[in-house]
Amino acid sequence: MTEIPRKAVVRTARLASLPLGMGARAAIGLGRRVGGAPAEAVTAKLQEQTAAQLFKVLGELKGGAMKFGQALSVFEAALPEELAAPYRSMLTKLQDSAPAMPKESVRKVLREQLGTRWRSRFQAFDEDPVASASIGQVHRAIWKDGREVAVKIQYPGAAEAMLSDLNQLARVMRVSTSWVPGLDVVPILDELRARMSEETDYRLESVMQEQFVDAYEGVGHFALPGVIYATDLVLVTDWIEGQPLSRIIADGSTEERDLASRRYLEFLLGGPQQAGLLHADPHPGNFRLLDDGRLGVLDFGAVNRLPDGLPPVLGELASLALADDAEGLLELLRDAGFVKSSISIDADRLLDYLGVFIEPLRTEEFEFSRDWLRSVFAYINDPRSSQFTVGLRLNLPPEFLLIHRTWLGGIAVLCQIGGTVPARQIFEDNVPGAKFPAL
Repeated sequence: MTEIPRKAVVRTARLASLPLGMGARAAIGLGRRVGGAPAEAVTAKLQEQTAAQLFKVLGELKGGAMKFGQALSVFEAALPEELAAPYRSMLTKLQDSAPAMPKESVRKVLREQLGTRWRSRFQAFDEDPVASASIGQVHRAIWKDGREVAVKIQYPGAAEAMLSDLNQLARVMRVSTSWVPGLDVVPILDELRARMSEETDYRLESVMQEQFVDAYEGVGHFALPGVIYATDLVLVTDWIEGQPLSRIIADGSTEERDLASRRYLEFLLGGPQQAGLLHADPHPGNFRLLDDGRLGVLDFGAVNRLPDGLPPVLGELASLALADDAEGLLELLRDAGFVKSSISIDADRLLDYLGVFIEPLRTEEFEFSRDWLRSVFAYINDPRSSQFTVGLRLNLPPEFLLIHRTWLGGIAVLCQIGGTVPARQIFEDNVPGAKFPAL
């Protein structure tokens, strides 16, 4: 690729080239069908072209555009198979690979951040990236003391591109339908915009990463890379070798899926208690399954500071729901701000509505699957359902917003992996306030 486009007008023009949705594709498809092509073939071809265009534009723009695409990639498991299939491979590619920036751009950043003699800091440096993502790409290298390292280099202009993209995407969404049908993207954009400044600060990321590493020292099931050197735009850490979760999602064995799912859920729920931090970027590109069964965790740019761990009310709410205590559940939801005092709501219908979300906690083991996630999304998004209005009456207090988004994204990834895990025990072990009734 060429240099990351920095001018808002250029980036906006490329974003505008994205397919406007089903309406535009249907218009093109109608013309092709008049020409004699079968309807099924036309639909498949249009979706294939849409997916390819989505990857090309979001991948080359990087910045907020690609971050948005990564967020979409997490939720493809919730979409109907006929809609998700054409997008899956393209969106998955955005999880840990995209067109790389020119080698001279890499050298320029390294000169500016590490000095003109930057090569003397390394015994070897591979100028071809092993992974590229929304605001930076990763190179494999040998540090001057012989350690194998990962060198994350931020794209020049990435911070400006993030702000420009997220503003422009919000405008584009007002005049277009969803690029991936069936997904509400506005909340995703709002959250990305709120976290933008922290994710482009590599020095801050190094501090958060070191806090995680210190907290997990000696915890045998996880491998977190230590920080070796950090500047504003370059972060050098220990190298971790392992299978990306995207590979396990694509063709992992049953044993790999089960193990990856278990370790992933343990880290997602256990991080706040162990480190006082929630890893808030759950997409599969940030995790590796090592040969010895440990889960490697990468990229600590997005974290939620929870010095006291997860709020105990989360475990208490799950416990009340599992005990079928409708009145107690409603009372606690009101006390915690999830149901405003001015809102009238039937306790039993509320319990029924929330029941689908705690299904993984009702049995000793649960298989997270695309089919289950689709059933959940269909249940909560069906305006014909009597439970639909219950969801509209619930409120999300600001202090729970990032936890909610991270858990939702994490569940979507678990459903992509497709493993069977003791979710009930993992939740009870790691979430304060969880005291479940006996099975």
